[in-house]
Amino acid sequence: MSFNWRRPFRREGDDLDTTRQTNATDEPGEVSDGSLKYTLATGGNDSPPTYQEANGAPVETHSPLGYSVGPITIIFLNISKMIGTGVYSTPSAILSGTGSVGLSMIFWVLGFFISIATLSVYLEFAAYFPNRSGSEVVYLEQAYPRPKWLFPTAFAFISVALSFSSGNAIVLSQYLFRINGHVPSPWELKGVALAGYTVATLAVSFNTRLSYLFSNGIGIVKVLTLVFIAITGLVVLGGNVKSIPDPKINFVNSFEGTATAYGITNALYRIIFSYAGFENAFNVVNEVKNPVKQIRRNGFIALGIVTVLYLFANIAYFAAVPKADLAASKQIAASLFFTKVFGDGGAVRGLNFLIALSSFGNLVAVLLGSSRLIRECGRQGVLPFPRFWASTRPFGTPLGPYALKYVLTVIMILAPPAGDAFNFISDLQVYPSAAFQLIMGVGLYLVRFRRKRLGLPRPEFKAWDVVVVFNILINIYLVVMPWYPPVGGIYAGDVSFWYATYVVAGIGLLVGCGVYYYAWVQLLPRLRGYRIRQEVIRLDNGANSHKLVKVPVAQLAEWDATHDASGRPHGEADLGSDGKNGGGSSLEKAGSGEPTVVRDPEKSA
Repeated sequence: MSFNWRRPFRREGDDLDTTRQTNATDEPGEVSDGSLKYTLATGGNDSPPTYQEANGAPVETHSPLGYSVGPITIIFLNISKMIGTGVYSTPSAILSGTGSVGLSMIFWVLGFFISIATLSVYLEFAAYFPNRSGSEVVYLEQAYPRPKWLFPTAFAFISVALSFSSGNAIVLSQYLFRINGHVPSPWELKGVALAGYTVATLAVSFNTRLSYLFSNGIGIVKVLTLVFIAITGLVVLGGNVKSIPDPKINFVNSFEGTATAYGITNALYRIIFSYAGFENAFNVVNEVKNPVKQIRRNGFIALGIVTVLYLFANIAYFAAVPKADLAASKQIAASLFFTKVFGDGGAVRGLNFLIALSSFGNLVAVLLGSSRLIRECGRQGVLPFPRFWASTRPFGTPLGPYALKYVLTVIMILAPPAGDAFNFISDLQVYPSAAFQLIMGVGLYLVRFRRKRLGLPRPEFKAWDVVVVFNILINIYLVVMPWYPPVGGIYAGDVSFWYATYVVAGIGLLVGCGVYYYAWVQLLPRLRGYRIRQEVIRLDNGANSHKLVKVPVAQLAEWDATHDASGRPHGEADLGSDGKNGGGSSLEKAGSGEPTVVRDPEKSA
């Protein structure tokens, strides 16, 4: 679908049903809608010129991370994050929560539709802002530009505080020890987890293109592993394995069993965990040429491949393992499956190696995606030391975000003891994420409303309303239902203390961010006689960032008169490292009321 970028705006005072001819390269670089100011920018990833609210991090005209993300990398970035340990470990818990084989299979299909709905929301946001990496951080920033910096501040600090990957590193360690059957001590487990995460971090730190190729290679192994399990399952289902006399028994009366509200919620969370990662490519949008078309096609391909593999893997598990054994098992479903089919020999050890490799690939994929998200948080200016986050020196990779994730993960591997503390910290990552997903789904309608009011063109991709509403309802469920107690009472969760402690702690983090924001942006400036303003800083290789500065009240009028809404001095072009105009311009003051087109003062003179 294409759009005529020569007709995006109304001239102030024109009839509402008419549009005026405009060329985004030589017409106004900024538009105003009351207090909101929108700047025009063009990225170097072949995306069309786009308008974003000026408080957002500046568009990088030339991506300092390069343009190494093609169709294959998009597919395997998503696949490598989706296929971690979820499909190997969660089927038992999902069966236990749903109560029956039939309902558990329906939940795996439901996971596909939930993922499709969320993917569609992400894709429409990407169509509005196709030259910004970082996914949620960008979409929340643009959906909720007022109060200034509130949502960027909250999302940035929670993302940074909870950006550890200790859980997956511990899982990697567990399966490495299972290869030789050794039962590790707690510190042996932690030591191998630390070593594994160190290797993963080093693998992505020195060259962006090679890190993507490395991730793609592991992704191929992950897919082949699930293909092998699926084919083996079909062989079992055909009655060709003598050790399994009745492979179809679990599919007779497949809906026999009962489910509880807590079990259903628990199963749904695990389904969403198993599919998490379908959005990973949105973290690298500015590294993708023609991103909306590429991610729309290849993102759906990746999700389709994983869904088919998940369904066949579960069929394989149910064909080989009795329902009661699977539901009650403390082992991963895949280990039970291979033990039933091949016995306790080398085949099971080989499977443990493949699952360990899958866990390692998940660490790499998460590092690649979340580092871009954290980098974008830093480029918004709401984190201290914006140059540290935005810089890609010396290897052309985001070493600052990598270093942060490494330090936090090391702390979370070494500090918490196994058991309650570890489970609580892992659960703590869930609730704020669900809350932000809900807010983002609602925010899509706010973005649509403002763009329609401004007369901006339709996006290259627009999600159906029924899909967006379904996404919002799912996230409401995920925000509300964790309050529902488990069957055994309020102390029967996965920790020995009150089951919803992590929910209250997650809400406390959100409230704490709000209190911090009010003190930082409102209270202290009033008490000390200054105001917060943003300015654009430029780094090497096309990298740039916002920096929030304190402007004394006495100098405020001069600052506002000499800087545009994005923080650039008047007359300063938005130039990338290649010297091309990125579409930024100066800003004339505009009143509130109907949306107005604000011309560049130099061009209007």
